[in-house]
Amino acid sequence: MKFNFYKTFIALTLGVCFFCLTSCVSRKDVAYFQSNTKSDSAAIVATTKYIAKIQPGDILAVLVSSLSSEASAMFNPFPVSSTTSLNQTTQSTTLAPATGYLVDDGGYIALPLIGKIKIDNLSTKEAGDLLNQKLNKYLVDPTVNVRILNYKISVMGEVARPSIYTIPNEKISLPEALSLAGDLTIYGRRNNILVIRERNGTREFGSVDLTKRDFFTSPYYYLQSGDVVYVEPNSGKITASDRAFQLTPIIISSVSLLTVIFATFIK
Repeated sequence: MKFNFYKTFIALTLGVCFFCLTSCVSRKDVAYFQSNTKSDSAAIVATTKYIAKIQPGDILAVLVSSLSSEASAMFNPFPVSSTTSLNQTTQSTTLAPATGYLVDDGGYIALPLIGKIKIDNLSTKEAGDLLNQKLNKYLVDPTVNVRILNYKISVMGEVARPSIYTIPNEKISLPEALSLAGDLTIYGRRNNILVIRERNGTREFGSVDLTKRDFFTSPYYYLQSGDVVYVEPNSGKITASDRAFQLTPIIISSVSLLTVIFATFIK
């Protein structure tokens, strides 16, 4: 009888300690895309259409083809295998160098025979059309495909898989990026996602509230190459960490005392 009493007492003590280390989280703090009003159920018009623009520092894959594969080969100095990763999103913890045409600080790339061509602030389609025009004098019916090799975003903080992600289609939304990172943990603060973006030599800091539907009209809905997404911890994790720090010595002392009492009892 006494054995069962002490066993139950130990279990209750550990249960109370565990409860003290956790904190309740309101549904409103974790639910995404909540409605502001009862009438907020209509479709949200996508007013912004994001198209990636080539910027200095980008590394481009320029794939040229024509009726003469031998003539096209001189414009394809980089192995095709170096661009196969463009077919899928990749996750990396190290920044492996990409092989392709580097856009210099002035916004130019240099191709054989053609020389330097300014392509910054163009989309990859616009850049391909421009290069196609330049190659018409050297190739018969040329086709040019331009892709950005180093289109990367970083996801940090309270997510399941923080990492650097290479985006193959040069377009990704913030919800998609967070899904790639395994979604926010229960401790992630959903109403204040920080997006750090470099634009024209300056860094801007944008705040996004994922709990509201008007987030879909935010200028940070679509991420740009080089964006950093940071999910800060909510007060629940900070409180839990403080409680753990404060209660750990008490828990250890309590368990030690109970062990001594139990050992004395069974003797």
